[in-house]
Amino acid sequence: MNNESDQGVPASSNVRGAEYPRIHDDLRVTFRLEAPTAQRVQVQPGGDENGLGAGPFDMARDAAGVWRVTTPPVVPGLHYYWLLVDGVAVNDPASETYFGYGKQTSCVEVPEEGVDFYAIQDVPHGEVRARWYFAQATGAWRRAYVYTPPDYDTAGSRRYPVLYLQHGMGEDERGWTAQGRANFILDNLIAAGRAAPMILVMDSGYAMPREAGAGFGPSFIQQISEAFSKLALQDLIPMIDATYRTLAHREQRAIAGLSMGARQALHTGLSHTDTFAWIGAFSGPVLESLDLQTAYSGLFRDAEAFNRQVRLLWLSAGSVETRIDQGLQRLHEALDQMGIAHEIYRSAGTAHEWQTWRRSLHAFAPRLFRA
Repeated sequence: MNNESDQGVPASSNVRGAEYPRIHDDLRVTFRLEAPTAQRVQVQPGGDENGLGAGPFDMARDAAGVWRVTTPPVVPGLHYYWLLVDGVAVNDPASETYFGYGKQTSCVEVPEEGVDFYAIQDVPHGEVRARWYFAQATGAWRRAYVYTPPDYDTAGSRRYPVLYLQHGMGEDERGWTAQGRANFILDNLIAAGRAAPMILVMDSGYAMPREAGAGFGPSFIQQISEAFSKLALQDLIPMIDATYRTLAHREQRAIAGLSMGARQALHTGLSHTDTFAWIGAFSGPVLESLDLQTAYSGLFRDAEAFNRQVRLLWLSAGSVETRIDQGLQRLHEALDQMGIAHEIYRSAGTAHEWQTWRRSLHAFAPRLFRA
């Protein structure tokens, strides 16, 4: 129920000056919309597995035409949502929007008590640069976001390892910094001496030529995974190595991604172990059906050779994204039986959402580029 004596605080994801959504001490969230002519207004959380709970949440109208609802306590993190106004999906004018679900979508940031690994802290900061380049693989101009570590511009001729980090379906190259706060995660890890200073490259996972169709489902994911691999090897990696002071060999190159990007990271990394030595998959939908005897041209059949070649195979899931988490556990057991060295990480209490992936990057990055 709405309780005006428990005001909460405005979410950090609100637009400047907006008082709602408000976050309460017990992690309930109050949403508000002024819509005096509307007949029905609801809050619709994004996706089946999200931290806001099972919606939609019906809002109640007061005499002034202001609609409100307070949710039950939610999971900390950044959550997509939209408003249904008489059945029409619209963004909340009080919240910032982020590119998700293939469009600009409202999000609400719910803080996690005592957790600041993705917060802006008083440490040296790296820089996120937009790098435009023409890709032969797609026949079009593309934009990559590139994080350079805090000492990049003052370190003279020093060269750095590179992590290629991919977003999920419906998102784009902005996701890992805008939603995931990857730059602040790395700033804080590097400042604490927990991660090697590295360059981070984030590009769009949609890399099929313009004339190619769009879609969803396993066959489409396979197509765009193959297309991204071609783009990465033919255009992206050569451009990054030519533009930035990279350590341009496999031992200093990693690839990872979330959801759709996890599939792309596995496909690209495990199909090209001559290019990547460190591979991570966060909430990878491929994990539940991976045939280890035939996958990646039988790469897993020779465990000794695999363990020499791949420095790190790192797999994660949220404990509440049930299907993917169960697939991860089955894969973990199968890899163990075959003698394939790998590491598993489970994000407690989170689902297919950004808090899972923020935690995953925070745990994965310190493992990279170590002797």
